[in-house]
Amino acid sequence: MRSVLFVTGNQRKLDEARLACDLYDIEIINQVFDIDEIQSSNPRQVTEHKARAAYDLAGRPVVVTDTCWSIPALGGFPGAYMKDIANWFSEQDFLNLMTDKDDSRISFTENIAYYDGKTLQFFSKELWGQVVPPRGTGNSIENVAEFEGKTLGERRAEGGVSHAPEDYVWIDFAKWYANRP
Repeated sequence: MRSVLFVTGNQRKLDEARLACDLYDIEIINQVFDIDEIQSSNPRQVTEHKARAAYDLAGRPVVVTDTCWSIPALGGFPGAYMKDIANWFSEQDFLNLMTDKDDSRISFTENIAYYDGKTLQFFSKELWGQVVPPRGTGNSIENVAEFEGKTLGERRAEGGVSHAPEDYVWIDFAKWYANRP
């Protein structure tokens, strides 16, 4: 069995990584580091910086992930700034921003970066849903972001993850990593 070090303190992300990587006989080893995430409107830049910083702290190959949220009616807000926004905004704050908007779409883009000191491999997948009245448990955005009939907060409350492993970007990573020499 192959293994990879996944640097995250987010249990949802850890669970999703394990579900997908288990399908390819890849063990996810978790490590938590306090990484100062750069702020940028470029999600890929945020993820790449996080991967390099995690590698420097771990001293071995790592994989990291970063989530970018985009609400078209709000000009792409909150974008790569979601980590801070989710702590500042309540569910009602998101709903207030949407009160006069006709377009309730929201996208959730998960970016994964693997870095071993030489190779930087990037994976990304965008999923679309809609902003709805809050349901479930979790941070503010997870309770108002509905995908395939349920909010991420509802899925969490039910003990589930955001999407089926086959629909998630972790599958792309697992296929690539399983075939590395």
